[in-house]
Amino acid sequence: MQRQPYVKRRRSRLSYQLTYALRHPGKVWPHLRRMTRDARLRARTADHVSYYREVMRADIAEMSADGAIGSHGRESWLRIGKMQFDYLRAHGLAPRDRVLDIGCGNLRLGWRLIEYLEPGHYYGVDISPEILLAAADTVARRGLQSRLPHLTVVDDLTFAFLPDEHFTVIHAHSVFSHSPIEVIDECLRHVGRILHPDGFFDFTFDRTEKVEHHVLREDFYYRTETLVNLAERYGLTARFMDDWERTRHKQSKLRVTR
Repeated sequence: MQRQPYVKRRRSRLSYQLTYALRHPGKVWPHLRRMTRDARLRARTADHVSYYREVMRADIAEMSADGAIGSHGRESWLRIGKMQFDYLRAHGLAPRDRVLDIGCGNLRLGWRLIEYLEPGHYYGVDISPEILLAAADTVARRGLQSRLPHLTVVDDLTFAFLPDEHFTVIHAHSVFSHSPIEVIDECLRHVGRILHPDGFFDFTFDRTEKVEHHVLREDFYYRTETLVNLAERYGLTARFMDDWERTRHKQSKLRVTR
């Protein structure tokens, strides 16, 4: 758990931001624009889901659906999706699995799952209507209509519309890295109901070994023990996935089981 030096940084500190600005002057103006947008969106939205839905809407309009989910181009989009898929395959993912993809975006991972799983076994949910329209485009562009994927917009992570103990694999990549603790708490409070007794829930998070903090309301940094303890509160076991660290992805991963 020590291989990533960024976990020792507190990115919300003024000293860190000033040092970063001096080293990367070209990023100062974009950051100031995001600060202005953050203040505007926080003033006109009632909760974090509404706020981040507006962030996604703005990012899609300014960049693209790929850019809004953190990919810097189609090559990056394909590479990261393949990395996630290969990791799940290495951990026993099979075509018969029923997969819930939380924060499915425009199907960076999802299209590979839809293609691989038995028809009707993929469920993708997201808070952004615009990104789900892009997901539908991905399904059409890759000719996956006959695989019967389910794509649903959600307002929360209570999963009230989904059946008990249905999903053998639940996956959330780069969701909790953009979520305050109350959103994560809501997810962990309810996810055990829909998780199959023999299934697992993998999620990534931005890890810190310093004080937990956030940058604007878009990027959140948590200690591993905080999320492990939160899972235990709801009768779940969370395990740090050391082998994920070898992927060199900037976020870390926990696996939750019942």
